[in-house]
Amino acid sequence: MNLDLGGRTALVTGSSQGIGAAIAAGLARAGATVGVNGRDAGRLEESVGKLRAEVPDGEFVPVAADLGTAEGAERALETLPDVDILVNNLGVFGAVPALEISDDEWRRYFEINVLAGVRLTRAHLPRMRERGWGRVLYIASDSAVVVPAEMIHYGVSKTALLAVSRGFAKEAAGSGVTVNSVIAGPTHTEGVEDFVYQLVDRELPWDEAQRAFMREHRPQSLLQRLIEPEEIANLVVYLSSPQASATTGAAVRVDGGYVDSILP
Repeated sequence: MNLDLGGRTALVTGSSQGIGAAIAAGLARAGATVGVNGRDAGRLEESVGKLRAEVPDGEFVPVAADLGTAEGAERALETLPDVDILVNNLGVFGAVPALEISDDEWRRYFEINVLAGVRLTRAHLPRMRERGWGRVLYIASDSAVVVPAEMIHYGVSKTALLAVSRGFAKEAAGSGVTVNSVIAGPTHTEGVEDFVYQLVDRELPWDEAQRAFMREHRPQSLLQRLIEPEEIANLVVYLSSPQASATTGAAVRVDGGYVDSILP
C-alpha cells in the first residue's frame, strides 16, 4: 500500500517527543510537510534536528507554541495558517488519587487534553471543507473506556475526545474531510517510564518494571506489553492517507486488545 502524502501539510501537536515525534516522522516519510510543536523553542529545535536526522528527506516546520492556551493556538496559526492534516496529540497525564484532584487540576487537564484540539479543529476544519479534503485526528486512550482509578481526570479528558471527534465528524459530513480518534494503549515513552515507576518498585530493572506494571495495573491487555510509539504512528499515517477516505467518525483501536473494552 503506497501511503503518499506528497503535497500535504500536517500539524502534529505535542510532537517534540514520544508518540507525537513518531507520528511526525511517519507523516514526513509519507511525503507530508510536518509542523512539529512544542512549548520551548530551544528544545523544539533540538527535536526537529533529531527528526531531520531520522528522516533526511523530510520537511519539518518548528511550531513553538503552548497550545494549552488560546494565545498559543493563535501563534501556531500564524506559523502554519493552513493544514491538510491535523493530529491533536497534545496531552498530559499523571497519577493522582481521585479525591485529591483539585479544581485547578481538572481545569488544566481539560484545557490541554480537550480544548487545545477543539480550538485548532475549529480553526482548520472550515478551510478543509472548502478544499473538499482534510484529515483531523485525536489521539485518545484506552483510559477513555477503561478509566484508571489512579488518574480519573485523564480518563475523563480522553473520553471527551471520543465525543468531540464524533461530533466534528458529523459537522464535516459529506465534505471529503474525515475526523477520527485513535484509542492508544499504554505506550513506551520516556514520560510513561516515569509514570510506571510511580506505581511499581523503582528498584526494579525496566523490563521487570514494565511487566509488573502491565500485570498489576493493566491486566486487560491482550498484548501484555507496552506499545511502541511507531505502532501508534503507523495507524495515524494510514488514517491520514487517501486510502482511509471511508473511515470517519470512528474510534480506531491500537490499544493492545483490551479484553473489557466496550468497543468492538
